[in-house]
Parts: sequence; structure tokens; C-alpha cells
Amino acid sequence: MELDPLLLSRLQFAFVVSFHAIFPVFTIGLASYIALLNGLFYKTENPAWDRLALFWTRVFAVVFGMGVVSGIVMSFQFGTNWSNFSYASANFLGPMLSYEVVTAFFLEAAFLGVLLFGRGKVPQGVHLFASIMVALGTFISSFWILSANSWMQTPAGAELIDGRFHITDWAAAIFNPSFPWRFSHMVMASFITGGFVVAGVSAWYLLIGRDVEANRRALSMCLWLLLVLTPAQAVIGDFHGLNTLEHQPTKVAAMEGNWETQSNVPLLLAAWPDSASQGNRFELGIPNLASLILTHHADGEVPGIREVPPEEQPPVWLVFWSFRVMVGIGLLMIAVALVGLWLRRGGRLYRHRGFLQTLRLMSVTPFVAVLAGWFVTETGRAPWLVYGIMTHAEGLTPSLTGGMALFTLIGYVAVYAVVFACGTYYLTRVVRQGMLPESPDDDGAEAHHAKRPLSAATARFDDDAAPTWRQ
Repeated sequence: MELDPLLLSRLQFAFVVSFHAIFPVFTIGLASYIALLNGLFYKTENPAWDRLALFWTRVFAVVFGMGVVSGIVMSFQFGTNWSNFSYASANFLGPMLSYEVVTAFFLEAAFLGVLLFGRGKVPQGVHLFASIMVALGTFISSFWILSANSWMQTPAGAELIDGRFHITDWAAAIFNPSFPWRFSHMVMASFITGGFVVAGVSAWYLLIGRDVEANRRALSMCLWLLLVLTPAQAVIGDFHGLNTLEHQPTKVAAMEGNWETQSNVPLLLAAWPDSASQGNRFELGIPNLASLILTHHADGEVPGIREVPPEEQPPVWLVFWSFRVMVGIGLLMIAVALVGLWLRRGGRLYRHRGFLQTLRLMSVTPFVAVLAGWFVTETGRAPWLVYGIMTHAEGLTPSLTGGMALFTLIGYVAVYAVVFACGTYYLTRVVRQGMLPESPDDDGAEAHHAKRPLSAATARFDDDAAPTWRQ
């Protein structure tokens, strides 16, 4: 059987990006939460805030390390698997990735060590400043990455001349039409992811009766945050959808499972799109609702997938169902946040075991929603690498064979499996140890001298010694 290098290269990049994406979407929100905790401790000197900040900093150290390791290889794939695309887009993507390194990675590298190992060694204000700078670095990094990816979705400010993109307007290229909504949507998803993970872990600690005061504070903060952000994310998603309808109508048509351009389009709750027959095998929907959501008119016209030839259509079933997974989880998140508000009456929030167990389970759902949304975004633009200009086939490395692509794909899967297993092991250790610090077996000197990056996650601290800050 002949191996298709294009299919294997797309699978490889999809696997690497999907694996990597779950880490930054968590660390972006978690870094801001740690900065907030450090700020609250700086202002109030309440040790509960400090213990929360210490615990979540240790979690951040592990997740951040996994994100860095899993993300390094992505840039190499541009050269190994997508050399034609790299050559064509170098005038834009080269500077964009460099800007991320210079503005984000350098900032994080300068202050990450202070955040992880400076506790008790530098003035408290300096440690707080370091946590703020790390949080800022995560936002700057996401800014450049999402701008570059959004440009591939809605290219602007560039002209393709002799096989290369030449930038004619840097502002238009960076702030391309889809970037503001995609950036807002992703940042909001990061805060929601961090909120549900912290809420889930805090709920587990409350169920087993560990560090009740601190975890009540953490759970309360997260649920107030989620009560605001989950419906706000739905609003941002609606605007993002309208923007996508304007610039990528075929993607929206695939999301809705709508094959013919027509009015009074129903919102399909379930269907089985069949690209071979260019239609749906069955449909279960609400009349006129898709037209109302997309055009704000019940009889509004929605574009159909058949507006483009079959070779330019995305894998409709994957886009259709991924979108419903994302939206379904989003609605569930809103419901959980509302239930949390209702349980605050009479102080039941911290005692309702069923709700606390639900929060534990909900801690994994944001990652599923992010991956589903990423599938919608990336597969929905197929077969375009740069939407409407360059296809995946045109961007592929000409000399790449199916065997080469398969070999590297297997290698990435194997290596990432080891990375995930090791990261999960360390995270499990950190969570099981909890916020109650261990007593060292020696004089505690080992806890104050980092020997390896993950020592920030496994460092031991004296039970009886409160943190001391040199003023």
C-alpha cells in the first residue's frame, strides 16, 4: 500500500499541535491566577494566599515544562514537512515567530526562575513582579502565535509574487480580520480552563478535608470567575462565528451541516453529513434557529457547502461534530457555574458532595472543548493552508515520502507518550502532596537550591516555618 505523505504530514502536525495546545491553554490562565494569589498575599499577608500560590506554582512548573518540550518540534515541521509553505510565507511567519521569542520567551526566561526559585530569597514585591511578568509573557506569546495562525485563516496585508508572500501592510497582516475574535476567544478559554482545573482540584481537597480554609477561598474565587466568563465566552463565540461567516463561509456551512445555500435553515442538533452524497443521512434540528443565530433573522440566508467543489470542501462530519462537542461543553460549563451560584445560599457550596464531585469531573472538560474548537478551526479551512491562496498539497515538501512521514509520526507519538507519562506522574505527586508542605529529612537546605527545572515542583518545605521575605 502506497503511503500518502500529505495525509501523514497533516496527521503528524495535528497530533503535535493537539498535544501541545492543552498545555499553554492551561498555563496562560494559571499564570494570571498565580500572579493574583501573590498579589493578595502581598496586600493581606494572609498565609492561605501564599500556600495557594506555592502549590499552583509547582503545578505550573510541570505543565510549563511539558508545554515547552512538546512545542519545540512544531517549528521544525515547517521545514521538514512543509518546506514549500515555509519558503512562501517566510517573509511573514519568520518575523512573527522571532517576535514571539524576543518578546515572550525572553521575558519568561528572565522572570520564570525568580518565580519558581526566588520565593523567600528575594523581596516579596520582586517575587510578585516576577509572577506578573511571567503572566504577561504568556499573553504576548499567544498574541504572536494566534496572529500568525489567524493570518493563515484570513490572509491580509500581503501579496503572493513569484511564489512568495510579500508584506504590503504589516498592521493589516498582524491584525488580520479574524485575529481579534480568535485571540479573545482563546484567552477566554485559557481563563476558563484554569478556573475549572483549580475548582476541580479544590473540590477534591474539600471532599477529603484537606486545607479547608485555603481551598474554600480558591473554589469561591473560581466559581465567581466562571459565572462571568462562561456566558461571556458564548457571546464572544457568537461574534467569532459571524466573523467566520463573513470570511470563511464554507467552514460555517460545514459547522452547521448545511449543504444548500438557503433561508430558514434549522439548527441541527444531530446529523450525519455524507460528503459522498453531498448531503446528510439524517437530521434532527430546531427550525429556523441556525438562520436566526447566524444572520439574526429567522429567514436569513446561510451559505451551503456545495457552493464550492468537492475538492475544496473540508471533512464535514469532523467539523460538524467537533463544533457540537465544543458548544455542548460550553453550555454545560454555564450550567455548572449557575448551579454554583445557587448553592451559595445557606453555605451549601462547600458541603454538597454531588456538586464537588461534578467539579472534579469538569476539570477535564475544558481541554476537550479546546481540542474540539481547534479541530473546527483547522480542519474547517481544509484544503487550504493559506485560506483561498495555497492548499496543503502545494505547501508540502516535494521530496517527502510517505515512509519518512510515517517514521517521524511514530517517533513523535512514542516520545510524546513518554513526556505525557512523566508529566502526569509529577503532576500526580504534586496534587497528592497538596498544599501542606512536607517536612524535610535534613536541614532543609535542599529545598532552597534548584538542581533541575522540575525541582520547583518537587521541592520540600518546612511544615512549621512560614515563608520569610527579605524586605
